Amino acid sequence: MAFGKKKRQAGDDASAQAQKQQEAQEVQAAFQKGITALRDFIAPSSLEFSSTHFQLGTRYARTYYVYGYPRQVYTGWLSGMVNLDEVVDISMYVYPVESQVVLENLRKKVTQLEAGIQIDAEKGRVRDPSKQAAILDAEEMRDKLQVGEERFFRFGLYFTIYAGSMDELDFISHKVESMLGQQLVYSKPASSQQEQGFNSTIPQLVDQLQIRRNMSTGALSTSFPFTSADLSQDNGILYGINMHNSGLVIFDRFSLENGNSVVFAKSGAGKSFLVKLETLRSMMFGTDIFIIDPENEYQRMCEAVGGAYVRLSLTSNTRINPFDLPKVVDSEEADNALRSNLITLHGLLRLMMGGAESEIQGGNQFMMPALAPSEEADLDAALIDTYGKAGITNDPLTHTSPPPTINDLYDTLLHMGGTGPQLAQRLRKYTSGTFAGIFSQQSNIDINNPMVVFNLRDLEDELRPVAMYIVLNYIWNKTKTDQKRRILVVDEAWQLMKYEDSANFLFSLAKRARKYNLGITTVTQDVEDFMGSRMGRAIVANASMQFLLKQSPTAVDVLTDVFKLTIEERKRLSQFPVGQGLFFAGQNHVHIQVIASPTETELITTNPEQVQAMNAATETGGELDQPQGTIDLNNRLVPGSTNTV
Repeated sequence: MAFGKKKRQAGDDASAQAQKQQEAQEVQAAFQKGITALRDFIAPSSLEFSSTHFQLGTRYARTYYVYGYPRQVYTGWLSGMVNLDEVVDISMYVYPVESQVVLENLRKKVTQLEAGIQIDAEKGRVRDPSKQAAILDAEEMRDKLQVGEERFFRFGLYFTIYAGSMDELDFISHKVESMLGQQLVYSKPASSQQEQGFNSTIPQLVDQLQIRRNMSTGALSTSFPFTSADLSQDNGILYGINMHNSGLVIFDRFSLENGNSVVFAKSGAGKSFLVKLETLRSMMFGTDIFIIDPENEYQRMCEAVGGAYVRLSLTSNTRINPFDLPKVVDSEEADNALRSNLITLHGLLRLMMGGAESEIQGGNQFMMPALAPSEEADLDAALIDTYGKAGITNDPLTHTSPPPTINDLYDTLLHMGGTGPQLAQRLRKYTSGTFAGIFSQQSNIDINNPMVVFNLRDLEDELRPVAMYIVLNYIWNKTKTDQKRRILVVDEAWQLMKYEDSANFLFSLAKRARKYNLGITTVTQDVEDFMGSRMGRAIVANASMQFLLKQSPTAVDVLTDVFKLTIEERKRLSQFPVGQGLFFAGQNHVHIQVIASPTETELITTNPEQVQAMNAATETGGELDQPQGTIDLNNRLVPGSTNTV
């Protein structure tokens, strides 16, 4: 019985073992099947080689090798190919060579060259400059190798070009050959060796072409492939990704000739998103931000960082007096403070009293100053007299006195001779009429905050350009008083460009901003109107940084002429997806994709659906009821706090 039991147990064990082996074989077969399926999924459907090219599935390709270099190569000579807007695989093979072997070969080469020169001289032949140059190069290399300053290498450079058709492949090949040929770098297709060339350019470290060139350490270093013409610095803020080579665009706008920039884009292309992202990241690095916001787009971001949100309207308690003088420490600036403000007030009052008359100048419509020379003279005398009555003269010691207001100017004009009474009547709506109060009383804001947003949305259309002018002057005086690094964002700048005086004032700020460590960002969607103005083109010319996002077809022609865009850039300018565009910085420009983190996107998005969803999820607080007197907005940087005036 015991023997039979053991026999049955042995049979059961054998059966279980056979079942396990069968299961293992099934698992192995399934695994092999999975590998085969994955390999088939990655591999192309076919691979066909010919003498001049090869076909990889539905794509056509051609492999080249570089066989000739100029006597001298310069750093970055390969960047044109690296940044080429085509599909190209580039492979480099570097083989170190023992210095002793190279020294011996150079010695023999120098001996041969010198013997050749001597034979030419004995036979009366004309001197060959190339032999003299070769001797000099060889001797210089021998000296550097002997002291260990240089090493010697064998260098192979191959590249494979891909295209969708043979015509496209021939076109790209010609473009690449021409690009290299301009630098005296010569390349050839790997004729009858396309398979070996393809194997040499795919990432498997196999050099089957073995076409190499001698190079020293210095010459080899110039072919470093990551010196592409991207806009990346050691310091600055992240703007986005370079679409040419997937590098990061990290840049400091104040490292250029000036810190000014312009942003052109059609509505919905992402210009506000870009500007908000730049200001938010700049603020993290200690840059103060001023923003003129005509459409209430910056409030959520401002409140999130504890900024000062100044709401200007006829019903608000906020007051800004355009007669305020800057508290300038510099003696030269202090001597000219009154004179400079008088000139600014002339432009402002022409804007306020210009009425609805207009004229066409050079194809552009401007509001007329509507002031005759005699009226200009009377206005100038009235302004000086008004400051004099307040005890303020050209002496900087008098500038601490309370400044006059538009009401004081109105009284001066009303009681003076000449055209004064008529000018007073034209100014009346700002003193006791419809627009009274907001700019006719003493200023009651004292802003000391890293971010200040002036909201002009609730102002009437007629008053908005006047408000932008006054706010710009207020910010300019603040900038001259305390010269910190600042960025001023002027959104919807086309509203200022409609009026000649306000356009001139903005241009004046753009020219002088660098002296006071200020960078002005001009944002507009009406490219034709902005660039059609003489002042608009001048502002662009005084901006070292420009962003061109998606444009309407009519604006593309204008920008192509101004920025000298290539045919490819012109074609893409009207086809960019949201958040992509051209980023110009000095003489360099790249195709950029603006990127933001989820937290940043939540703060700065202007997508109506996203904004509505966030507003519904967030408890809304009422505006602060500010008392009369001075409103002091001092460095309240508590996330989520509301600093609304």
